[in-house]
Amino acid sequence: MTEDSVPADQSADASQVPAPSRLRYRELPQRWQTVMAVMTAIAIALAVNQIFNAGFFVGYVVLDSRYMYLMTGVMLSMVFITFPASQNNVRQVPWYDVLIILIIVGIFAYYAWFTERIVLEAWEFTAPATGVWLAMLTWVIVLEAGRRAGGWPVFAIVLVFSLYPTFADSLPTVIAALSIPIQDVAIFHVLGEESLFGIPMRVFAQLVFGFLVFGISLQYTGGGPFFINLAFALLGHLRGGPAKVSIFSSGLMGSMSGGPISNVLTTGPLSIPAMRRIGFSKEYASGVEACASTGGVFMPPIMGATAFVMASFLNISYVSVAIAAIVPSVLYFFGLFMQIDAYAARHSLSGLPREELPRLGKVFREGWYFIAVFMALIWMLVYLQREAVAPFYATALLLVINQFTRHKLNGERFRQLVATMGRLLAELAGILAAIGLIIGGLAVTGIAGTIANDLVYLAGENVIILLAMGALTSFILGIGMTVTAAYIFLAIVLVPALTNSGLDPLASHMFVMYWGMLSFITPPVALAAFAAASVANVSPMRAGLEAMRLGAIIYVVPFFFVFNPALLLQGSTMENLQAISTALVGVALVSAALQGYLIGHGDLGSGGRGIAVRCLIGISGLTLALPAGGLFGFSQAILLVIALVLLAAGVVVNFTLRPRSVI
Repeated sequence: MTEDSVPADQSADASQVPAPSRLRYRELPQRWQTVMAVMTAIAIALAVNQIFNAGFFVGYVVLDSRYMYLMTGVMLSMVFITFPASQNNVRQVPWYDVLIILIIVGIFAYYAWFTERIVLEAWEFTAPATGVWLAMLTWVIVLEAGRRAGGWPVFAIVLVFSLYPTFADSLPTVIAALSIPIQDVAIFHVLGEESLFGIPMRVFAQLVFGFLVFGISLQYTGGGPFFINLAFALLGHLRGGPAKVSIFSSGLMGSMSGGPISNVLTTGPLSIPAMRRIGFSKEYASGVEACASTGGVFMPPIMGATAFVMASFLNISYVSVAIAAIVPSVLYFFGLFMQIDAYAARHSLSGLPREELPRLGKVFREGWYFIAVFMALIWMLVYLQREAVAPFYATALLLVINQFTRHKLNGERFRQLVATMGRLLAELAGILAAIGLIIGGLAVTGIAGTIANDLVYLAGENVIILLAMGALTSFILGIGMTVTAAYIFLAIVLVPALTNSGLDPLASHMFVMYWGMLSFITPPVALAAFAAASVANVSPMRAGLEAMRLGAIIYVVPFFFVFNPALLLQGSTMENLQAISTALVGVALVSAALQGYLIGHGDLGSGGRGIAVRCLIGISGLTLALPAGGLFGFSQAILLVIALVLLAAGVVVNFTLRPRSVI
């Protein structure tokens, strides 16, 4: 492994993507790539003008509603360029998609032209006939855009909930409401501010947009290879080094990309062969990559669209959400690191030879500006609290510095960057636009509050049962929907029930988000693990089972921070330090139990007695990681005593099994 072993354009290399993933997107000819680049440039110009109040339209201020109409029109048009209706037209944009694009342009130009009338005359309640019919047509287009960008599960769920107000009176009493004529539902969805242009699309247009632009720019300017080489330089020589490199590089890349699957396909082709070289099995290597890539999505400072939507729901700053996510993400990656270290120790897997690894000094000299840009971004986010403009400044700084490096962009590479940027923006916008209709369907009937009360009633006001119901529901929705889509739905329906039961609002929202992501590493539909399996050429289900075991920590961490928000840094300084320190030790013990090796003690054995030893040590770790106080009210002293007794019992039993091994 050398400094130049990672091509600068690796993240954009379509050859690395398995065929099923590529078929989701059209393989556009150059003229349509140019169209995508132009439309992306228009969207960026609109965002910059609105967010910075740049005054591109001399002597004219663009209303927020007009900006949303224009931005949504551009994004929806890009959805029908990027995503085929079926796999039969992945290499061209057929005539009917061109027609749909022209219809979108016409409809949203109409909305933008009559924005003042729409707002002042309250068209969301009573609109002229033209507005009603255009709203009906827009509704259908948004549903199809959601299907293409998010798949049939998104389409089905959005269709049912967006139509719900039209048949609400014929449902059982528990979920019944007054029915509303379909024309009135259509204008509420499209011409109001609580549905199509509600929280999801507003957050996208005002906050998420800039961070997506920054993340793609970081990858195209060589950020991916830099972070991978940095990880190899720092960790490649340690025992199990390539696997530890995977959790470091994939965590950083996932923080930028916000997508587990794209993250796997970016870092996996390098990390998985390196893990195989020193003795890791294909299944284990796939599991490590899948878990690391999934964990990157909830690692600050860039956590993807979900964190911004959460901040909007809670009416707090994005920085507050990012700070709360620090400890859970640290616990998750620490658990992965300790499991890998234990596995490597148990199987005597060394690291890579130092002479084959990149030199840390040279890596920093060639990529120092990536760290500098990251620091500038964090400074603007945390100190200046300029969330909307920070990613645009960071992107501009990155692109300027990059032109004086060996990764500088030529005209063709810049066009590819903008076109790829447009594809990812269109994908997220298509999903969020459709998910907004769910919010509208629940908002216009007022049923969300009723459902929350019914859930509390069904759980018998038992918080544990309610959390278990929430975890299961989040997981199931995460199978068929994106994390953001599943989170938005549950934030409306489930989170109010959790908060009504006395749980912390931020902890409740984080709980739903974390469990929605677990479907990426949990069979039967472990998409991140399946993507890693395609890179490693191994059975997807075996890779999924390994990923599930490696990611076991994240199945319990959400329960811990719900029981005591100190793990979200919501307590006093002493409470936070106490919860974090005991949780770290507890996670280390659980990791040892899962992998059968305890640092400082040795192999935990196998067979019946080995299983008993693992159970004792694993339960000891869970007891120690359980926060003191909070919902259960156990004192730290009691938890510590129980944990030490169980740990001592496990160690004593293991001593009778075999002689103590040396680390």
